[in-house]
Amino acid sequence: MQKLAVIDLGSNSTRMVVEEFNPDGTTTELVRRKLDTRLAEGMDANGGELTETAMQRVIDALLEFRNDYLVYENIDVMGIATAAVREATNQAEFVDRVYDAVEVELRVLSGDQEAYYDYLGAVSALDISDAWLLDTGGASVELVGIEDRMAANFISLPFGAVNLSEKFGLNADGVLAPEALAKADKYVSEQYLHMPWLGDGDDDSLPIILLGGANRSLARLDRLKHGLPADSNFHGYEMTTADVLATFEAMSKMTLAQRAEIMGAEANRADIILSGLLPLINLIKSTNAPKVIFSASGVREGILQEYRLSNADD
Repeated sequence: MQKLAVIDLGSNSTRMVVEEFNPDGTTTELVRRKLDTRLAEGMDANGGELTETAMQRVIDALLEFRNDYLVYENIDVMGIATAAVREATNQAEFVDRVYDAVEVELRVLSGDQEAYYDYLGAVSALDISDAWLLDTGGASVELVGIEDRMAANFISLPFGAVNLSEKFGLNADGVLAPEALAKADKYVSEQYLHMPWLGDGDDDSLPIILLGGANRSLARLDRLKHGLPADSNFHGYEMTTADVLATFEAMSKMTLAQRAEIMGAEANRADIILSGLLPLINLIKSTNAPKVIFSASGVREGILQEYRLSNADD
């Protein structure tokens, strides 16, 4: 049966999923991999270019993934890249290096395309009609307003967990200076002010669907707090926004080492967890959303849906 490997070069992680397409139109997941490669790391200090170290981390990950998907016959391989590659001044050089290494042609998604695929992946897996959708990556935020299961508004903003952390020094070892966090918070809130469709007063009851690494870390932290397994599928898991705000407030008063300790297996994200949650904190304040719903289905699953529908029409 036909199979598809989707390789996703994000700003913080490089991911791969291999799916098999069944005769009844469903898919079966064969492989799912993730490596933290921080492709966006150091871009601002490097004049907008991807650094050599970060690019090599991604190439090494792709070579490792290649061994996983080449064991399958009748497989197509699709490579996508998001904000870090989208914004990089040496984008063409990096795309060529990826092809030379693994013979995969990268499709660099625009911000609007990334937001659309997030929406398509999430609504295909969640039974929800009206909501906000927020995907916080390493170097961008995708925000979608969903009405009657349709994407009514969507936008991509050029900040995320990695570049916000670097820009405002939110990766310091000790307890963060309140001024640094306040500056980062103000920066994010000012970006949201440019969207007239956000927080227009008719959306107080709408939940927020969450995607992205920082938001996944939030789900795992809350599950641990309630004695639930943190390594199980959190798709559909819910938190009240009051609990989200309380968790953020508590972590903002911790040292980096203390955040790493409570994050356990995800300790390597302790330096970007606060910056990664700032877009959510501001969205909660802008919309008065009552709860958040975590989705394990996003841009890669959106790509899979499009591929399946395209092949069904052939």
